[in-house]
Amino acid sequence: MRIVVLIFLLCIIASLGSAFYYVLTEKGGSKRALKALTLRVGLSVTLFLVLMLGFHFGFLPNRHL
Repeated sequence: MRIVVLIFLLCIIASLGSAFYYVLTEKGGSKRALKALTLRVGLSVTLFLVLMLGFHFGFLPNRHL
């Protein structure tokens, strides 16, 4: 499960970086930057749901300090 979370985080950071690049290089309304940011939000929501389901079904331990 740790590998899945790391892959999601890397994809989220890559999408954010590509959106930043498109905003800087393309003047005016950039559809590619909007698509990259939309992808980032979708990945973030999916990661949140995967974590919530992982806790619910016991794939992730519930550790109390």
